[in-house]
Amino acid sequence: MVLGNFPDEQNVDVSSISNEAFSLEGNLAKQFKEDKLMHSVLENDKETIDDGKLLREALNQSIGAFSPDLMLESFVNNYNLAKNLYGDTILSLLSGYDDSYLKKNIHIPEFQKELKKRIDKKISDLKREKLIDRDNFILDKGVELAAFVLSMEELNNIAPKGMFGEKFHKKINVYGSKQDVKNFKRGDRYRDIAIKSSARTSIRRGHSEIAVDDLKSFEKQSKGQVNIIYAIDASGSMKGEKIDMCKKAGVALAFKAIEEKDKVGLIVFGADIKESLRPTYDFVGLAKAITKAKASKETDLALTIEHSITLFPSFNVSKHLILLTDALPTKGGDPEKETLKAVELAAANDITISVIGINIDKNGEKLAKKIVEIGRGKFYVVKNLQELDRIVLEDYYNVM
Repeated sequence: MVLGNFPDEQNVDVSSISNEAFSLEGNLAKQFKEDKLMHSVLENDKETIDDGKLLREALNQSIGAFSPDLMLESFVNNYNLAKNLYGDTILSLLSGYDDSYLKKNIHIPEFQKELKKRIDKKISDLKREKLIDRDNFILDKGVELAAFVLSMEELNNIAPKGMFGEKFHKKINVYGSKQDVKNFKRGDRYRDIAIKSSARTSIRRGHSEIAVDDLKSFEKQSKGQVNIIYAIDASGSMKGEKIDMCKKAGVALAFKAIEEKDKVGLIVFGADIKESLRPTYDFVGLAKAITKAKASKETDLALTIEHSITLFPSFNVSKHLILLTDALPTKGGDPEKETLKAVELAAANDITISVIGINIDKNGEKLAKKIVEIGRGKFYVVKNLQELDRIVLEDYYNVM
C-alpha cells in the first residue's frame, strides 16, 4: 500500500503542494484562540514553544501536577531511574539545561541549588501565564498551548513530505476526479480518454494506429463523507513516546479529514473510557482532547468498540474505527471473546474497523487479524513509530 499514487497522465502542480505547506500555520492559528502565546509560537519564540513542549511531555508521562521538589530529589538520587519515570526531556525543559550537562553535574550541591532556582522560576512563569494553577495542575490554557505546539510541529512535519493525499468514495461520478482506467464506451467524454493507456494497449496488440477498441478512459469517482473515530490505547505501556506519536498521528488525521469535509471523533481508552468525542468538524476541540490524553492501567478493547457504536450517527454514512494499541486486551473474564463479540456488533452496525498494532506480540497479531477480518478493515504492524502518522493517513485514504 502506497500513499499518493498518481493515476496515468495526472499532472501534479508542485506549487500547490508548497503553498499548502506554507498556509498551514495561518490556517491553524485562526482555529486556536488569538492570544499572545499563540502569536509567540508563530513567531518561533523558543521559550513559549518549550513551555508547550513541557506541558505536552508532562501529559505524555501521565503527570497531572508538577512536584518540583520531589522531581529534583528523584533525579539527584537516581538520575537514570528518574528519567524512566518522568521521561527523557522533562527536566531539561524545566531547567533549560541539556540532558548530558544535567547528568554530569546533578550531584554537585552548588549546581543543585541553581537547578532548583531555575525550576522554581519556570513553575512561577507557568503560573503567571495561567498555564498551571496554584497547585501546579495543568489548566485548560496550558492544554491549548500544548495542543497548538503539537499541531504546528506535526503538520509542518508531514506537509513537506507530501503526506496529504486524496481519498475517494466507491461511487462513480462523471464529474468526479480521475482514478482507474476502463475500456472506452459510448457516452464517455473525449477529454477523459487515457491517451498513454490507450497507446500501450494499441502497441501490445500490434496496431499501427490506435483503434476504437484500444481506447481507454478514466473512471470518475466522487468523494463521499466518512465518519471516522480515532481510538488511542492509553494503557500504562503506552506512556511516553508511544502515546506522543499516537497524538501526532491523530492531529494529522483530524486536520486532513476535516479539510476533506469528513468528521472525526475520538476515544481515549484504558481500563475504561477516559475521553470520547462524537465525530465532529471541530479541529481545535479534537486537538485539545488528543493532547491531554494520559496513560494508565490496563486495556479494554471490547468496551471501546461498544462505546464507538454509540458515537457514530445512525444515518447512512461510511463509519470507520481506527484502533491503536500495543497489547492484547487485559480486562474482563474472557477479554478476547468479549472483544470479538463487540466487533461483530459493530459490523452489524455497518462500522468497519482497522487495527494499528505498535510492536504487538504474535498473540496480539492473531487477535488483530480476527478483528479486521470481522470488521472488514486493515491490520498494520508498526515497527517504527516515526511511520505512524503515514500509516494512519493511509488507512484513512483506504476507507471506501
